[in-house]
Amino acid sequence: MTTAGTTPLRIGLLGTGPWARNTQAPALAAHPGVELSGVWGRRAEAADALAAAHGTRAYTGEEGIDALLETSDAVAFALPPDVQAPLAVRAAEAGCHILMDKPVATTVEGARAVAEAAQKASVASVVFCTLRFAPETSAWIAEQAAVDGWFTARAQWLGSLYAEGSTSEYADSPWRREKGGLWDVGPHALSVLIPVLGDVEHLTAAAGPADTTHLILRHTSGASSTVTLGLSAPPGAAGVEIEFRGERGTASIPGWDGAETAFRGAVDALAEAVRTGVPHACDARFGLHLTELLVAAETQARAD
Repeated sequence: MTTAGTTPLRIGLLGTGPWARNTQAPALAAHPGVELSGVWGRRAEAADALAAAHGTRAYTGEEGIDALLETSDAVAFALPPDVQAPLAVRAAEAGCHILMDKPVATTVEGARAVAEAAQKASVASVVFCTLRFAPETSAWIAEQAAVDGWFTARAQWLGSLYAEGSTSEYADSPWRREKGGLWDVGPHALSVLIPVLGDVEHLTAAAGPADTTHLILRHTSGASSTVTLGLSAPPGAAGVEIEFRGERGTASIPGWDGAETAFRGAVDALAEAVRTGVPHACDARFGLHLTELLVAAETQARAD
């Protein structure tokens, strides 16, 4: 395992799907402080192709996971959440720092196991909630968190992944189709609201059309927020809006320059946590808390 100050940070990638191909592998391979130490995939041909595209070694099978962990200081995950969670535990127990996708897991037990393993092994962890790491939005969130007097907020994240005529390759993801927008984009919205308004102390959830979920949240600051999440909106209705309203007026989230740039920011955050030993705010414990909130929301929405 690397020590603070050692460079480059050897990061292995677990997963070969669209997210790995389009975002994580390019970001890791181009990062000046990182050596992409290998790519593991369940299908050998996919691992071979992705590894060859970025000049690294391919791994597959159970023995391939162990081999990649042995040659890495950290691992990044591009896997379904409930595949990711036990492998993250395995990586932490092997002494590797962990850079996870959101959600960490779709069960509280799975997410808790990751948080506890990272703590016990004293490894750094980061959960990639895009808006917390894109330069434009991370700076904006920090600016709003420094302002007092917020009264309410509204977050709307509607995708058209499952709309008629969609050709997105992410629509083929079984876990997204099963869990919907609440689990796929809910972590993004919550990761913005919580640092500004405080933790969620009360949550109400209701199902909307298709996979849409509506949330009403009361925060520890006394402010409230509403959240609408979904992946099945008509293309003309899709979009992301987050705004805060308070004593100083209204603040709306700016645009950001794509997922690859944000993922490089998450890599930087992991490297900083490794170097300093100071946990990042979006670590495995925060990932556990997000899962707790999403489970509560899903339970309520399904009961209606």
